[in-house]
Amino acid sequence: MHASRGILPLALHDVCFSAGGQAIIDRVSTELAAGPSTIILGANGAGKSVLMRLMHGLLQPTSGEIAWNEPDAERLRRRQAMVFQRPIMLRRSALANVIYALEVARVARAEREQIAFEALESVGLTQLAHRPARVLSGGEQQRLALARAWALHPEVLFLDEPTASLDPTATREIEMVIRAFDASGTKIVMATHNLGQARRLGDEVLFINQGRLVECAPVETFFKQPASAEAAAFIKGELPWNRCADRCWRPC
Repeated sequence: MHASRGILPLALHDVCFSAGGQAIIDRVSTELAAGPSTIILGANGAGKSVLMRLMHGLLQPTSGEIAWNEPDAERLRRRQAMVFQRPIMLRRSALANVIYALEVARVARAEREQIAFEALESVGLTQLAHRPARVLSGGEQQRLALARAWALHPEVLFLDEPTASLDPTATREIEMVIRAFDASGTKIVMATHNLGQARRLGDEVLFINQGRLVECAPVETFFKQPASAEAAAFIKGELPWNRCADRCWRPC
């Protein structure tokens, strides 16, 4: 699926991100390799989504360095994708949403419709191909967002709380699609605060607390023997979501 040279590993060196004079990400250093599914875990407000946007390139760090194994910015952009908690749907059919993603990626016009149908089939939406995307249910819209990513065969797929607003049935459907991406060789990087989901889908955990990377460990090690008091408290449900956490992060 991918060329011999991969865009991974992704290395972060002392990455900070500040907004409004407050540090949201505080000196994060880590490396993501090809293969294992990486879960960015932490309470609401911990900085998970911001860290993922920094990795994906939607935000630029205030300081520090983010380095991929790919110097060509255009090639790097084409080989990664991101799905958000509330995906943006264009005012067109489900099929046309996928075709548009292929058009942006400069896939040959003659191939777009077939690839788009295959992507919709992969997420179980073939029967809704001609339905307006904006009238689909929340779970169907999320599967459509995943179909847009599937059509591009990304080497890395970033998922930002992809099931946070979905019911259990829709959540199971999305998790099945995520497993299919993983099985196809796509590197999964997913932000979640859901402990069960982290166990089901993750191979390794990056635990974020108040903008800091507190712990990085294999998923079973993290849950059985957390190395930090913050992680142990979070696993027990004792680490509250601090609505004013952005006021408490230390400056970089």
